[in-house]
Amino acid sequence: MQTRIIGVIAVASLAAWGCKKEETAAGGGGASAAIAATGDVQVSGTAQFAKDGDKIKLTVNVTGCPEGQHGFHLHETGSCGDGGKAAGGHWNPEGMQHGELGRTEQHHKGDTGNVTCNADGTGTLEFSTDVWAIGGGGKNDIIGKAVILHAEPDDFGQPTGNAGGRIACGVISAK
Repeated sequence: MQTRIIGVIAVASLAAWGCKKEETAAGGGGASAAIAATGDVQVSGTAQFAKDGDKIKLTVNVTGCPEGQHGFHLHETGSCGDGGKAAGGHWNPEGMQHGELGRTEQHHKGDTGNVTCNADGTGTLEFSTDVWAIGGGGKNDIIGKAVILHAEPDDFGQPTGNAGGRIACGVISAK
């Protein structure tokens, strides 16, 4: 009898885990990216994506970052190889001009703004938008995209904001 009860509990636990994984894939569980240096600047950190009502909230925290502002974008390919170049261009499924997501009419889906880094090397960015989805595989899905921290600030100019080299990268995956 005890073996049968343990078996039933194990099956129920696996079923619940499977439901949780399905919910995550549909956007219920959030997403994250571990940010790592792509070269000589030893920056690292995290990008956390969480549902916040009808929006997705991005929270970026980095350490080891050079002081000042640094462009931060979502890029089209979830790969950080070749010094971050494997991530491709800014995520831009609509073929729009570069801009400031939420503030300009034209913008890429990956245009999030700048991370501000302090003299101690710590930096943050908080950003919310209703144009992203976590999971589901649609054109707004952030899963499988890359996050890139650039060497310079994004000035929101054309074609990609003049943010310079890619100093750190991470691949976005569901939690």
